[in-house]
Amino acid sequence: MLHMSERLQDVVEYQRRVKSSLGIDLRVALPGIIQSVDYERQTCTVQPAIREQLNYNGNLQWVDIPLLPDVPFFVYSGGGYCLTLPVRVGDDCLVVFGDSCIDAWWQSGGVQNQADHRRHDLSDGFAIVGFRSQPQRVSGFSAGAAQLRNADGSACIEIAGSTININCSALTINGQTTIEGGTTIDGVSFLGHTHSGVETGGGNTGGVNA
Repeated sequence: MLHMSERLQDVVEYQRRVKSSLGIDLRVALPGIIQSVDYERQTCTVQPAIREQLNYNGNLQWVDIPLLPDVPFFVYSGGGYCLTLPVRVGDDCLVVFGDSCIDAWWQSGGVQNQADHRRHDLSDGFAIVGFRSQPQRVSGFSAGAAQLRNADGSACIEIAGSTININCSALTINGQTTIEGGTTIDGVSFLGHTHSGVETGGGNTGGVNA
């Protein structure tokens, strides 16, 4: 005869197994590695970076989650502006899975009906590129300034308080070529300013100075 505690334990174990089986198919977010990129469609193919342990006839085996194709990657944007960064093969990312099927929205935009009633499915991922594993971490991360830089820091635009620093091996500034709409530096037109106290001659002036 089973004691009450044993009967309750069976119920608890059954509920635990039900929750575990439901969790296997419920996707929320996981890290991934970019395998290919389509800039025209702004999507990528992602290899999930966490394996699943599955039971094959009593044998537990670690298996890769299949590749995720056509995953929209994040473009930082708003108000008619955007910041575009290259997405490359081998980049780490975080794939976040939608509550519902995203196919109709992704194809047509706006508010759409669900094309399928799946929930938290591997087919409905969004790739946020930027999360990094320790081997891929950014060196020389600044704790006191905002930076737009390459990974090794050899080229950098930095905002620290009210100061902007630009460090690079070459700097190109393109503005309109007309005097009225050209580049202005510290309130002075780069192309249109003149110097007083000089005499016309055949020599050359010094560098550009206000």
